[in-house]
Amino acid sequence: MSLFLDVFSMLSYPRRLQLAQLPTPLTLLTRFKVPGVDTEIWVKRDEITGTEVSGNKIRKLEFNLADALEQGCNTVITCGGIQSNHCRATAVMGARLGLKVHLLLRGEKPAAPTGNLLIDYLCGAEVTFIPESDWSVHAERAARLQDSYAATGDRALFIPVGASDEVGLWGYIAACEELKEDFAREGLSPDYLVTATGSGGTQAGLIVGSQIFDLPSEVRAFNVSDDARYFDRKIREDVLLWKKRYNIEIDETALDIQTVEGYLGEAYGIASRDIFDLIAELGKTEGLLLDPVYTGKAFHGMMSELAKGDNGRLPSAKQVVFIHTGGLFGIFPQQNGFDFNEKHASSP
Repeated sequence: MSLFLDVFSMLSYPRRLQLAQLPTPLTLLTRFKVPGVDTEIWVKRDEITGTEVSGNKIRKLEFNLADALEQGCNTVITCGGIQSNHCRATAVMGARLGLKVHLLLRGEKPAAPTGNLLIDYLCGAEVTFIPESDWSVHAERAARLQDSYAATGDRALFIPVGASDEVGLWGYIAACEELKEDFAREGLSPDYLVTATGSGGTQAGLIVGSQIFDLPSEVRAFNVSDDARYFDRKIREDVLLWKKRYNIEIDETALDIQTVEGYLGEAYGIASRDIFDLIAELGKTEGLLLDPVYTGKAFHGMMSELAKGDNGRLPSAKQVVFIHTGGLFGIFPQQNGFDFNEKHASSP
């Protein structure tokens, strides 16, 4: 039963910038197999939404940055981890759109910039590092920065972690419209849409969008930070704000939020040997590159749950679609997690 009152027929997107390379392909994995499982695994290739802006964040930024321009802002403040894909995409697009970008990054400044951080610097972003112990007040730091910019005649918009708010929510609502066309073209009726979830925006957009566009699939998200209770609360709050801002009828209390726990590992951003081995295996068999922070953990979780059959969180799965949310640049700072010495040793 739909949570919406005929919203599909009257859905009107807010202003949007065309920043991503869309639509992205939906492809079937043909050589990689989960042992003992005959489920078809399809991959929505959002890691190729662009080169420098690759990944899921750019879908959300199409709406958030349009909002910034509509408000007359010349500066964007946002935040995330030192290797944040979202911050990197924001830095790149800020340069392309002529916007100043100020990043608040969680952690200590590293000795040398690599991966996403290197791209942040190359694109001219201003970077402020905030120690983990002070991160809880990063939003207050952002508010003070907005005041500082205003004092010099600039207008700054604050975009939260991952562009996961009521504006960014539109990114994966629009992606669901794209998926509907994918399914019709391929003759698919997938049982599940699977994604990693870190700030909740992609998960929220998929849940709402699958309802709006009447997709056959249930959404399952594998957390790479926080816990299921956090995502339940965050998503309901964001959808409530979305409902109010855009005057859309939806019962936000009845959302089917399914966050699968148990695959976070030691902590956010820290991957086990199994994850690195999986990344290497998918690269070898399919030329598909995952990352150790988001997609590697989510794909590993999906495999594990499929292997459990009807006792897992993906029961009766004949077809699943894995949303590849990107993260390629995050591989490079963690290259020591891979062990290729023996496999790739040269013969004398």
